[in-house]
Parts: sequence; C-alpha cells; structure tokens
Amino acid sequence: MSERAAPFFCPYCGDEDLRPSEAGHGAWECHGCRRAFQLKFLGLLSPANSGPTNGGSSDDQHDD
Repeated sequence: MSERAAPFFCPYCGDEDLRPSEAGHGAWECHGCRRAFQLKFLGLLSPANSGPTNGGSSDDQHDD
C-alpha cells in the first residue's frame, strides 16, 4: 500500500516549507506564515453532483 499524499504548498500563503505537525493525523505546519492546518478527505462526490453549478440549462429559451 502506498503512502498518503502530502500537500505541496500552504493553502494560506503558498509557501512550500511544510512539515508534519505533532497535533495529529493530517496536521501540517507552514514555517513560512507560521500557520497550522489539517487536511481531511471527506469522500467522493456522486456523479449527479459533478455537473454544472449555475442552476440552469444552456438550452433555456427566453421570450423578449
């Protein structure tokens, strides 16, 4: 089994100086901006949720 993927950059400042934190599983420390954050996989989206998010169809016709 392979190792879990690590973040490549800080989500706050974009710096690449990240180190695992002792705070727990998925916790990381950025030594660029001194922030700590945690990553968590929530799950996969269903195929029904992968479509457009604008709430309408491009086929809508409008009478002016």
